[in-house]
This record gives sequence, C-alpha cells and structure tokens, in this order.
Amino acid sequence: MAGWGLVFLAFPATPTSLFAVPVTTRPAFTTIRTPGQLPVHSSLRSAPPDAAAEIRVPSAPQRVRGLSAVFASEVVMALSPVVLALAGLWAVAQRFTSSRSPQLAYATAAAGVAETREKSWNIEIPTMYAAQTATIPANVEAAPAVPTVRPPAPRDPKLDSWTPAGTKPDGKDYGEIAKQHIITVGVSVHSTPVEIRERLAVPKENWPKAIDELVEHPHVQEAAVLSTCNRMEVYAVAPDYVNGVRDVVNWMVTHSGVTFEELAPYLFLKQDGEAVDHVLQVSAGLDSLIVGEGQILAQVKSVHQVGSESKGFGQYLAAMFMQAITAGKRVRSETNIATGAVSVSSAAAELAQLKLPSRKWEGVSVAIIGAGKMSKLLVKHLVSKNCLSMTIVNRSLPRAQELQQEFPEANIQIELSDKLMDVVSRSDVVFVASSSTEILIKADDVVNMPKPPELVGGVRRFFDISVPRNTSKDLNDLSTAHVYNVDDLKEVVEMNKEARSQAAADALILLKEEKAQFEGWMASLQAVPTIKRLRGKAESIRLLELEKAKAKLGEDVSAKQLKVLEDLSRGIMNKMLHAPMQALRSDGDVQSHVNTIRVLGHVFGLSEEDEKHQGRK
Repeated sequence: MAGWGLVFLAFPATPTSLFAVPVTTRPAFTTIRTPGQLPVHSSLRSAPPDAAAEIRVPSAPQRVRGLSAVFASEVVMALSPVVLALAGLWAVAQRFTSSRSPQLAYATAAAGVAETREKSWNIEIPTMYAAQTATIPANVEAAPAVPTVRPPAPRDPKLDSWTPAGTKPDGKDYGEIAKQHIITVGVSVHSTPVEIRERLAVPKENWPKAIDELVEHPHVQEAAVLSTCNRMEVYAVAPDYVNGVRDVVNWMVTHSGVTFEELAPYLFLKQDGEAVDHVLQVSAGLDSLIVGEGQILAQVKSVHQVGSESKGFGQYLAAMFMQAITAGKRVRSETNIATGAVSVSSAAAELAQLKLPSRKWEGVSVAIIGAGKMSKLLVKHLVSKNCLSMTIVNRSLPRAQELQQEFPEANIQIELSDKLMDVVSRSDVVFVASSSTEILIKADDVVNMPKPPELVGGVRRFFDISVPRNTSKDLNDLSTAHVYNVDDLKEVVEMNKEARSQAAADALILLKEEKAQFEGWMASLQAVPTIKRLRGKAESIRLLELEKAKAKLGEDVSAKQLKVLEDLSRGIMNKMLHAPMQALRSDGDVQSHVNTIRVLGHVFGLSEEDEKHQGRK
C-alpha cells in the first residue's frame, strides 16, 4: 500500500480514476494432496463424483511448466510492492528536487503568494500536505538575510597621494604608549551640509556590518560608527595614522558613493588625545548643534552596545566609549548644561513657533509624520507651548496610540501613512521625523493643495528633522510652502548658547579628569607585560639560588629548615620588587609612567630582545 501511495503522490490522477480501474482478483488455489496422487486444486473438490474419472494426469513437462508459472506469479506478487515503493520514492524525490527550496516555499506561503506548479495536486493526500505547508503561525517570521560584508575597494590614486592633516599628535603620542593610534574621521552639522551627511548616514542596524567592513582594511585594527542626524563619525584604532585615515576614508567613499573630491573639504580628523577629547565632548553634548542635548548620550551608549557584539570593536574602543558614557552622565548630573531646549525636537518646536506670524499655536493645524523618539519629544515640547491639537501619521497604529495615551491633555488624531497627503493638505505646520530613507513629500504633491489661512501667513511650513531628509527642497520654489531642515535650527542654537557657556566651561573640567582616567588605563596595559616579566625573572632567580643552597647543605637539612630557607628567599624577593612594582602601577602622569616602564625594562633586562640574548647565553 505504501508503494501505491507513493506512486499516486508522484503521478497525479483524477480522484475518480483511482476507482475506475477494474479490480482483478486472483483465484485462491489450495492444493489437496492425497496418498499416491498428484496435487489436486481445491476448486475441483466441488465437482460431482463422476467428474473425478475425467481428470487427466498431466505429463512431466506440463507439470514443470505449471509449477514454473505458479512460482513466477508468486515472485511477481511478492516483489511488486517493493518495486512500486522504490519507483514512487524516486518519482517523489525528482518532483521535490525540481521544485523550489523548502525555505523559499515557506517564505512564499507566509506572504500569502500562491505558488505556481507544473502539475496540480489532484488527490487528497498531497492536497492536505500542501495545505499544511502553507499554514504558518502568525508570529513566525522568515529569518533575516545575513548582510554581505564587502571586501575593501581599491584606493583612488588621489587618496593614496593625499597626506591627512594632523600627522603629529597634539599632546601625548599614543603610539609611544600603546603602539596604536586612536583616530576619528567624520563630518558634522557644524561644517557639512545635510546633502553630504545624508549620503554618508549609516542606519543603526547596519553598524555591525560597517564595523566588519572597516576592520577588513589592512591598517584598521578596531572600528566603531556613530551616525546621527547631526554627524557621521568613524572611530578607529590603527598602528599607522596616515594609512589608517586613508583606509577609513576609502570605506566612507565606497559606502556612500560620495567622491573623495566631494568629501575631502568637509572631513575633520582627530588623533590620539584629540580623538578622546572629541568623543567625551560628543557624549557630554558639547559638540551637538543644541549644546547639552540628551539624545546623543543614548546614541553613544548604542555604539558601545552594538560594538560589544562585533569582533572589530576591541579593548581600546570599548574602554574609550565606556569612559565617554561615564563622562556624559557626570556632566549632566554635575552641571546645568541640560537646561532649556536640549534636543533637535525641542529646537524644531521653538523654531516653528518663531516662524508663526502670531507666535502662538492657537488655531494652527499641526501634523507630525512619524511616531518615534523624536516625535515623542516633539509632542512633549509642543504641549508645553500650549499646542494641544495635532495629527500623527505613522505606518502602524501601536506607537502612535502610545503617544496618544501618554499625552491625554492633547487632542491627538491618528492616521496611517496612506492618508499622508490628506493630512498634509489640511495642516499648516508639518513636522517630519520619520525613519524613512526616501523623499515622502515633493512640490508636485503640495502645489495643488488648498492655500493655508492668513493666520499662518498663507504659507504651509515643513520642519524636516530627519536625516536622510524626507522632504524635497523644491518645496521652497512654491509661494505657499517653505521647508526647514536640521541645518536651519542654528537660529535657535544661538539664542541658547549664551545661557550654556558657563555650564560648558564647567563640563570641560570634568572631561579632563575622565580623559586622564582613560590614558592611565591605557598606560597600565603596557605595564602588565613588564610586571609579569619582572616577577617571572625574580622567581626564576630565587628558585635557582635556593636549589644551589639546598645542594650545599646536603641531605641533613630538615623540612623545617627548608621551609625557613623558602620563606627567606621569597621575603627578600618581594621586598626587592616592592618599589619597582609600585612605580609600574603608578597613576601619575602617563608619559612619566611610560618612561618608568622603559627604564625598569632596560635596567632589569626585561625586553624581548634582552630575554632572547639571555637565552642564547
């Protein structure tokens, strides 16, 4: 039966055809043996008595042919199920091999797409099988594709001939301390237009891939990426500063499509102590467009979190970003830098109010595109400015509904993305804070919309704080529309800068302490090999001299006396090592610490060259 089932699986037939074939049964033959007679079939037993006389005894050849036929029929009937089963398995294997892979069929069924087959299933069992395959639980998602890590692209000859600025570190040379340089290469809102920044931007989910691609370059040992609406920065550890910078820039050009000629005028480069100063100031909010902003600290934490799961994020960058997180927390808790408008969202809300003719939100129709963190801050600041009526447009309902519940004092309406243009057409002020990487609103979408009321000056204002931007700059060509992006927030920044100048000065003092902590840690790493070599060398000398003393004393020395000798030799060694060990563990000036390590290594012959030389002796 299994064989027939597999055959029907492999060769489709209509349901009726299974039962239309006439069934031929084999007569049951039972042989009756009587003494002195040939075998007689049981079917003859029912014959009348006088029929027995008519039975002829077959000849020997006839008997042989008859027995052969019976034997052959028995063999065929016994083997036919096996042959059918093997044929069915082969046919099913051919069918399933030629079809799509199970993973693709699974994903196709999950998407609700009907799969086209060369042959249709027409019998019950395969139809049930196909239906079960297509039934997928709602909470099961197809496994995400593993991002492909691109190998390093060949360098542009112009990049190879370019000598980066700042080849000599300003301050301590980390190459002398750790034989590695810490490098920062990036662009920021302070000097780079948004048109360049948005092309360089790397979404957070792609940071691990970026790290893996960066460390594939020959001169990059460790890497990290920080990409926000205000900046795109790469942090790297490299033994050679110049080639390390070239490798990072080569990756940035390859990743973004921005040419080296386009990128070079906007790049800033930091090396060693300057690179550490920079990341500490970034985490503290001192380098942000809005001084003291709170979001950047969370983004720095994300760099450490994402990096800790990547092999290319090594011990130096891990320690540096942990120090930056500590510094950011200290600055916000020990200074007043976080007062006033401290985020891009709050600055956008302030700028929008400044641009309104009445400077008030009463009667103004407001829309917010997106329902993420930036939108949440927008709602918070708008509510604080007495803007209590707004519409949120999002791709899905849950996050927008969370905002609706979190701010019950506001009249928040929710629309899905398919109603975007309808919402824009009846809004006077539109904030765009979505995570889309495409342009959502163009001049062609707005040109035929109703003109806004005179209350807002007859102009529909768009405040796009997304990077990459989601609004087209051709909106400014319309007489009834104007778009502002992140770079336009500087007007608000200047208003708040004076109030934060003293807090920023206090923050810089704290950051110097955090930098000293990091550099001390880096120097201590270099002391570890020297400490191990010094203690190991002292221990080997102690044991050698102890064995010599035991040999001179002979076998008459008791266990107690040997214990005294052991304690004596160990005590002398520890007292002699105390001062050098304290010097190696010093938390003083880093450069002095490095010099101490070198001097002790030279005095005690602890370098690798000294050890090799002693080994040859």
